[in-house]
Amino acid sequence: MIRPPDRQLLGYLASYDPHIANLSLALREIVLEEAPEAIESIVKSYAVAIGFSFSGKPLKDGFCHVVTYADHVNLGFNRGAQLPDPSGVLVGKGKSIRHITLRDQSELEQPFLRRYLQAAIDQVSRPQVKSKKRN
Repeated sequence: MIRPPDRQLLGYLASYDPHIANLSLALREIVLEEAPEAIESIVKSYAVAIGFSFSGKPLKDGFCHVVTYADHVNLGFNRGAQLPDPSGVLVGKGKSIRHITLRDQSELEQPFLRRYLQAAIDQVSRPQVKSKKRN
């Protein structure tokens, strides 16, 4: 596990069917495996959303989001309309956002999922890694 989920997130997901809550957490883990330095922002409204960015500003600088609904989980891409879609899996007709709908844990094993995540990460600036000077 890259990093344990926030208690608040676990509390929000507790009201969902365990299958869907676990799917959401597993998808979160995949995002963090691809971007371990990402900052999470959690919002609960009619659904539970986890926004991911490198700046802490998911609306402005976010690269993806995981949204949990009653019977599925969406992996959304903030600039998804600009992503190449060779697998033809991106859904949405808005100006910017596209998503992939997931209903079962086995769908997380699709190799294209991580490719789309990497493409979304490449669209934004990652923080610079500071190197230590040697004396």
